[in-house]
Amino acid sequence: MLAATGSLICFRSLERAFEVQQAPQAFAVWPLLASIVVKSVSWSAKWHYGRRARSDALAADAWNDAVDILSGATALAGLGLALWNPTRFVAADHIGGVAVGCIVVFLGFKVVRDTALQLMDTMPAGDAMRQIREVALSVPGALGIEKCFARKTGLQYHVDLHLEVDPLLSVQASHDIATQVRFRIIEQLDWVADVLVHVEPFLAGTISSRHGES
Repeated sequence: MLAATGSLICFRSLERAFEVQQAPQAFAVWPLLASIVVKSVSWSAKWHYGRRARSDALAADAWNDAVDILSGATALAGLGLALWNPTRFVAADHIGGVAVGCIVVFLGFKVVRDTALQLMDTMPAGDAMRQIREVALSVPGALGIEKCFARKTGLQYHVDLHLEVDPLLSVQASHDIATQVRFRIIEQLDWVADVLVHVEPFLAGTISSRHGES
């Protein structure tokens, strides 16, 4: 809908740019200024709480407000030029409308892309995956991470982790380490809803080499 709206704005602004021009009225500045101020407050609140709650819907709405701010500033610049010198820049207001339309189209495609990635179970950013690995390896007895996957469900992530432990440990001891890893990740990373831990044997030669490196 955003992309379609932006396309219509571009089309109509270009169409009017070739019509007989009339200078805009100065009072048009005030609604633009009011819109920029209101949208700035709205964007700040939505962006803060959207990131805090890890809500893609709220973050997308915050992006919408951010584009409204940029669109308002662009429209204000075009209007300002038209008011400053109507003879030379009478079409600047419509050119500003074209720029606003392009911004809205860009936002529409960005929101679709980001949301589609979430729907396709795209892995979180590298920093998030690194945090999961670091917390898991902080548990005594956790010798390595063979595989680690994460997918988003709602506002949190579900983690699938293959944990490497000493192959000479008993099943019970390996299970205890895996349980500690699961609980520690959930406790320290509030954006993780649950962790499924698979226990894998860690080769003795690799263990020795790692101890030697450390």
